[in-house]
Amino acid sequence: MELFRKTNIPFMRLKWQAIILSTAINLLGIGSFLFLGLNLGLDFTGGTLIELGYQEQVELNSVRAALEAEGFGGATVQNFGSARDVLIRLQPKGDTDPAALSDRVYQTLSQAAGGQVELRRVEFVGPQVGKDLTEQAGLAILYSLIGILIYVAVRFEYRYAVGAVIATIHDVIVTVAVFSLFQIEFDLTVLAAVLAVIGYSLNDTIVIYDRIRENFRKVRKGTPEEIVNLSVNETLSRTVITSGTTFITVLALYLFGGAVINGFALALLVGIAVGTYSSIYVASAAALMLGISRADMMPVKKEGEVLDGLP
Repeated sequence: MELFRKTNIPFMRLKWQAIILSTAINLLGIGSFLFLGLNLGLDFTGGTLIELGYQEQVELNSVRAALEAEGFGGATVQNFGSARDVLIRLQPKGDTDPAALSDRVYQTLSQAAGGQVELRRVEFVGPQVGKDLTEQAGLAILYSLIGILIYVAVRFEYRYAVGAVIATIHDVIVTVAVFSLFQIEFDLTVLAAVLAVIGYSLNDTIVIYDRIRENFRKVRKGTPEEIVNLSVNETLSRTVITSGTTFITVLALYLFGGAVINGFALALLVGIAVGTYSSIYVASAAALMLGISRADMMPVKKEGEVLDGLP
């Protein structure tokens, strides 16, 4: 990685272009939330989930048609791992007993397939539970952002804390916007991935902030922009190795892990890419634009420190 240690890429020269790009992407994401919303999974909406196994490949359209004929319109039907595994999601229907509902669905599809269907799993989430999970999910993200603000402000300086929080919010919006734009199901596993993205992005940001503080104290000449560029270049090898290996690992999960963790892996893939970008062009650029200087990074001399050094 000697090549990366000797790089001198002027990252901050493109900070305004990056800010315009990030603003446009975030506005697109917010617009998607407002007009499209999220395709919330059963964990948040409540309802019944039924997993079935067929002995042979089955057409999803035929499954939907059989359900609609029995009054189960609006059911979500998708393959689950293979063309023989089918996952069905039904929205809650008043006071209908979930067990009786799942039995009706199974009997309907079993008759349509000539009895070649196996009932593998039934799950039910009440509407109130889904509502509580939605509220708790929002609070979890809010509390994490407040914790980041306090932690970075104590460890560094308030302008760094603002930059870190802006970058984290940016990462969350972009990651969730992908699920909103493409209407990919958003469930608890995806929420867990979003929270993991927050921690991943913050870790990358802290590494760069540490090097910026170190260089402000060590390098006597140079503007704040030059110091930030130097710091980003010096940590580039670490960023490439960490982000690259993590991305490849999660990509393998996405490609070969099956439908159960597809959403989780996709959120991490987007979060890793966006988090790496935001550590440089959002967190560092925001701190620079807020006016960080060498004076802010110099250690404060304690009262009487000079006298203590005299004989």
